[in-house]
Amino acid sequence: MLLTTTPTIEGKRITSYYGIVSGETIIGANVFRDFFASIRDIVGGRSGAYEEVLREAKDTALREMEDHAARLGANAVVGIDLDYETVGGNGSMLMVTASGTAVFAE
Repeated sequence: MLLTTTPTIEGKRITSYYGIVSGETIIGANVFRDFFASIRDIVGGRSGAYEEVLREAKDTALREMEDHAARLGANAVVGIDLDYETVGGNGSMLMVTASGTAVFAE
């Protein structure tokens, strides 16, 4: 299945629109990641642990959206938008939402 942020697919003709599809995931960061990320805040640099969690959350949300589109009979999702939010009492959870339009392209 083709996933794209663009509204069209170059060289393909969209023949059917199945509607909006989405996938969501909420992932918690653990105490050790929080501790090491706070050290990174002080000394500078990238937080590989958080980057890994972020990538995992994005991949899960995209996979769920793709599964939803496939169940509708689509072979592509266009106009994909990714949203990132922190949720929970102290913002310790990361929510990623992927949404787009399920289509059939020839």
